[in-house]
This record gives sequence, structure tokens and C-alpha cells, in this order.
Amino acid sequence: MAVTAMVMPEGALAAKASAAASATGGESVLAKALSWVMHLDKHLAELFVSQGKMAYGILFAIVFAETGFVVTPFLPGDSLLFATGALGALGVVNFPLTCALLFAAAVLGDTVNYSIGSFVGSNFMETHPKVFPPEYIDKTRKFYDQYGGKTVVLARFFVIVRTFAPFIAGVAHMNYSKFIFYNLLGGALWIASFMGLGYFFGAIPAVQENFALAVAGIVILSLLPVIAEIVQHAKGDKGEETPQVAS
Repeated sequence: MAVTAMVMPEGALAAKASAAASATGGESVLAKALSWVMHLDKHLAELFVSQGKMAYGILFAIVFAETGFVVTPFLPGDSLLFATGALGALGVVNFPLTCALLFAAAVLGDTVNYSIGSFVGSNFMETHPKVFPPEYIDKTRKFYDQYGGKTVVLARFFVIVRTFAPFIAGVAHMNYSKFIFYNLLGGALWIASFMGLGYFFGAIPAVQENFALAVAGIVILSLLPVIAEIVQHAKGDKGEETPQVAS
């Protein structure tokens, strides 16, 4: 589980939720849904075969929810886009249509999240720590302190921060024109990057045979900036503690 959490945080979050759902008794609908999310590479092609055009709506709903609601950060983001791009290369999905559809879902999701944050305000957030985990909020606020409005763009490539960034922007009442510009830019870069990678690499036989590993590799690449930041932060903490020990 520790390795899974490091390599695929979306899957780790889903695993925890799935285990909790199973503990309540039997295979609940939630447990089945989360199991599907955890085994995305195996089920996505089956979804299009069984559901046809309805599958496009399901993909839209997943991306919209992952970016639009702070209670669903466990839903797949980067891995879903990569897998969908790979299916586009194989002709299973209409690649241009899917890109446009998921771009719309990402932008609308962030917009709804911003609106919710603007409506509920910081007081509601602080009085409901179970819904808005303080550690996630603090991490997102640090992003805003360092990158300002560009956080809306950069957050697209960071698990969990992606879900909370537009909400915090709404709480802080960021200028909406500025927010929507960064929202459109970030959404376009996110969709183009991961779906493009899936499209160009998904048709390679070695990738098809080791698809789960390929998806894990994509997630690791997306986490490299986070890892670099953690290492830098740890070094900074050690540097601050050294003088105190000497004194």
C-alpha cells in the first residue's frame, strides 16, 4: 500500500475509500465504482464497447467531478487522460471529439469549484475540516503564495492541489476574468499534455502490453515537481534546525 500511495496517489486514495466502503458490509455500489477507477486501464475499453456513446458522458462526468468538487480528489485525472488518449490512437474513441469534451469538462469543473468557494467563504471551510482537510488547504495556499494566479494553471498537474486550487481561488475572490483566463489555459495544457502522450505512445506494442506500468510512469512524471518541492522543503527545514542545535 505504501508503494501504491507513492506511485499512484489517485489509486491509493481510491483504495482507502474502497476499503472503507467494503468494511461497511459487502460489495457496495461505491466499492464497485472505486474498484473500477483503480483498474482503469482494464475497464475503459470495455466501457466504450458496452456503453457506446454514453461512455463519453461518463468520461465527462469523471473529469468534471475530479476538478469541480473538493470531496472527489480520489477520481482519476492524469491516468484517465492518458488511457483515453491511447484509446484514441487505437481508434476506439474519437480523439478530437474527446479532447474537446474533456477540455470543456475540466474548465466547467474548475468554474463550478471557484463558484462554490466564492459562495461558502473561508468561515464555512474552517468549520468543516473533514470536508476541507487543513493539510490540503495549506498546501494549496502555499502554491498561491509562491505562484499567484498561475497556480490555477500549475495545479492542473498536481494531484489533490488540482481539486482545491479553484476552490481556494473562489474563497479568496480572485478576479474572475483573471481566473477564467488561467482556467482556460490550464485546462488546454492539461488535456493536450496527457491525452497527447497517450495518443502518441499508446499504440506502441510495448506500452499496450505493460499499460498499467505506462500509466504509473505518467503519474510519476507528473509527481516529479512535487517530489522536488518536498526534498527542497526538507533541506530547508534541516538548515533552519542546525543553528538551533548548535546554540
